[in-house]
Amino acid sequence: MISALVLSAASLGLPAVAGFAPAYAAAPAVAGLPDFADLVERVGPAVVNIRTTERITQRDVDAAGQADEMQEFLRRFFGGQIPRQGQAPRRRNLPAPGQEIQRGIGSGFVVSADGYVLTNAHVVDGADEVYVTLTDKREFKAKVLGADARADVAVLKIDGGKLPYLTIGDPNKARVGEWVIAIGSPFNLENTVTSGIISAKARDTGDLLPLIQSDVAVNPGNSGGPLINLRGEVIGINSQIATLSGGYNGISFAIPIDEAMRVAEQLKKSGKVTRGRLGVQIGELNKDVAESLGLKNNKGAEVTQVEPGSPADKGGLRVGDVVTKYNGKEIDRFADLTRMVLGTAPGSKATLTVWRKGAPADVHVTVGEADPDNKVAGRPGGKRGEKKDEAPATAVNALGFVVGDLTAAQKRELGVTGGVVVEDTEGAAEVAGLRRGDILLMLNNQDIVDAKQFNAAVAKLDPKRAAAVLVRRGNQAQHFSLRPAPASK
Repeated sequence: MISALVLSAASLGLPAVAGFAPAYAAAPAVAGLPDFADLVERVGPAVVNIRTTERITQRDVDAAGQADEMQEFLRRFFGGQIPRQGQAPRRRNLPAPGQEIQRGIGSGFVVSADGYVLTNAHVVDGADEVYVTLTDKREFKAKVLGADARADVAVLKIDGGKLPYLTIGDPNKARVGEWVIAIGSPFNLENTVTSGIISAKARDTGDLLPLIQSDVAVNPGNSGGPLINLRGEVIGINSQIATLSGGYNGISFAIPIDEAMRVAEQLKKSGKVTRGRLGVQIGELNKDVAESLGLKNNKGAEVTQVEPGSPADKGGLRVGDVVTKYNGKEIDRFADLTRMVLGTAPGSKATLTVWRKGAPADVHVTVGEADPDNKVAGRPGGKRGEKKDEAPATAVNALGFVVGDLTAAQKRELGVTGGVVVEDTEGAAEVAGLRRGDILLMLNNQDIVDAKQFNAAVAKLDPKRAAAVLVRRGNQAQHFSLRPAPASK
C-alpha cells in the first residue's frame, strides 16, 4: 500500500498565511494496482489474430531465379569453387506459382456478433488472402469490405454467428492518467495482454485523426488490436509507436474508436470513404501575428492559398482570412480545420467564421468532395514580378522594405486590385526571410493600395508594437509579424 505524505506550513515550521488555501484538495492515497484478470477473461475472446498471405506469381519465380543466377555469377568470379561441368547451380526451393506464402501478421477485434472485424488498413494492405483466428483456435477466411489508408482503418467480415464482440466506448470521456489495456499478437505471440495509462489525448502526429497516446507496450503485431478501458469498452485501435529502435520505446498511439467507427460505417456501406474539400491551403497563426491582427489568441487557421474555382473561392473565402470557427465549433489548432472539413459530407453547407480586416465575418461554402490523395491547389512558387513600367521607390521604410507599385499586367496575373512588390529588404523584413519579388497585400488588416500609401502607413506605425503584413509568394500568402525600427534622431 502506498501512503500519502501531507505537509502543512506548521509541520515545516513556517508561519501560516492568512487567507491561503491549497489550489486543490488532497487526493486519497492509492490503495493498490488494478487486477486485470477478470477484465481480460471477459473481453479477450473478442480479440483476434490476423494473418495475411500473398500468392506467388510466375513473375516472382522468374525474378527469384534471375537473382540466383546473378549470385552464382558473382560466386564464380569473386570467390569459391567453380561448379564442375554439367553440375547445375544450386537454387533455392522456390514455391510454385499460385502457392500462398505468409505476408504479415496483425491483430483485430470483433465488433458485432455476426462477424464484423476492425483492424488497421496497413495490416491488410497488399494481401491476397486474410485469415482471422479466434482464441478458441477457429480460423476463418475473411473478406475485406474496405480499407481507408488515410485513417488507417479496415473492416473485415467473417462467416460466423453469435461471436464474442467488444462494446464500443466513448474516447471523449477517457481521462489522461486512467488505466487501459491492449490485447494483440506482438511478434505473433497471440492474445498477449499489456497495460498502462493514457498519457495524452488528441495527440497531433500529422495524421488525419488526433490520436490517443498511452504507455501501454505495443510492438509489431499489435497493430489493429483494441485499447480497452477498465469498463471493458474499446476506446481505440492500436496503430503506431514512437520508436528509435523499431520496438516499443514507451510511447504508443491509438485511433479514437468513435472516429474509426465513422470510417467503418462508410466502408461497410460502399467500400470507400468520401470526404469534404474546400480547396484551400492553411497555416498556423503565431502569437505575434494574432496580436497584430487584433485577435485575442492565436487559435484558428490562416488561409494561405485559395484554389481558383474551388468551393472556398466560390464561397468568398480569401487569402489572409483567419478561420476561427467551422459550423460554430472553434478551431483550436489549425489542423482541426482540415479534419473538420474532411469529416463533412460532400454537398453539405458549411459556415466558416473568419477574422477579416479586424472584424469577424461569416463565409458560407458548399463543401466539395476530396480526391483520394486530398490534393490542394498549386504548390508554393510561380513567376516573379515582371519589369515594371514605373521607377520603383528607393527609400527603405521602418519595416525594412523597399517597395514598388504593381503594373496593371501584374495585377491581372496575380488576380489582385492592389498591393506592392518588394524590391529589396533589410532589417526586420530581411531577418523574417522576406525577399525581392514578394507581394505585400495587407498591413494590419488594411489593404495596401500602392507604394506611396504603404510607406505612409508604415511611417505611422508604433515601434513598440509589431505589425502584421500579409505576404504573397508564388501561389501562397501568409501573415508575418514585423516590428518597426524606431525613428532615427
